[in-house]
Amino acid sequence: MNKKLLITAAILGILGIVLGAFAAHGLEKLLDVKAIKSFETGVRYQMYHAFFLLILGGTSFISQKTKSYVLILVITGVIFFSFSIYGLATNALTSFDFKTIAFITPIGGLFLILAWAVLLINILKTKVH
Repeated sequence: MNKKLLITAAILGILGIVLGAFAAHGLEKLLDVKAIKSFETGVRYQMYHAFFLLILGGTSFISQKTKSYVLILVITGVIFFSFSIYGLATNALTSFDFKTIAFITPIGGLFLILAWAVLLINILKTKVH
């Protein structure tokens, strides 16, 4: 499980850097400042959760079952939250109207919150000092 967490963290981190660079250098002439800031919000939350998984993968006092739940919640949350923001921010550049799926953005945010809550509950239950 730790290897899965670390691999997922690395993939999210790589994609976050690539997408962040794309926003800064590839989209600056195509989108307005508000859309780029929105895109960067998606990148920022993706990177936060890459670091989250990286740290979680290095812990030994969290159960593997909890790590598995957190991993699923984070992957789903990042896809729903960050990737929907990427679509919404670049909506003017595509033929697909990402506004039709905008409702998944807050659902993704909820999944990310739940990932942290599951971790907190598990830490509170753990008898490690």
